Amino acid sequence: DLTNGFAERAGVDAEEISFSFTSSTWGGEITEKAVRALVIFLIIVSIFISIRFEYRMAVAALAAMVHDVIVVVGVYSVFGFEVTPATVIAFLTILGYSLYDTIVVFDRIREELQSNPGRELRDVIHFAINRTLSRTILTSATVFLCAVALWVFGAGDVRLYGEVFIYGVLTGTFSSIFIASPVFYWWHKGERKG
Repeated sequence: DLTNGFAERAGVDAEEISFSFTSSTWGGEITEKAVRALVIFLIIVSIFISIRFEYRMAVAALAAMVHDVIVVVGVYSVFGFEVTPATVIAFLTILGYSLYDTIVVFDRIREELQSNPGRELRDVIHFAINRTLSRTILTSATVFLCAVALWVFGAGDVRLYGEVFIYGVLTGTFSSIFIASPVFYWWHKGERKG
């Protein structure tokens, strides 16, 4: 009997051993909770950025995060990678990382607009990105190397976390520079024309 074999190997009584199975219902519940957490996160972030900066920056930051979601989920779908609770946690961490980088750029834009109100918005955005670019590259490179180390030397969930974070750092760095700021600029420019 399998239970007796386990008990014998573990050095315990057979009555102390029990089996439980994880069904697809449990996976569905975890997925539902992850989606709910993501939606709540995005709502709170939108409110925070709208209060701290302005609503156009909140929408631009959300556009950058949606880009990150699409790219990472797309990579996972195309290659059929395993999705576990660790990858969901890494995924939410990626969104936080991308958002942090976007907020650094937006904070510089806001400061520059306050100190030079007559300056052209396009020039302000270029200035802000240039002033934060070296910090962005150094931070991203450091995080990327840590993610690679987790993926290469980690085991189990730590390895999966590192794998997800590799994609996330690349797409998060890209979106904070090439998605968030241009979306903010195009929207602001469109409102001024209308």
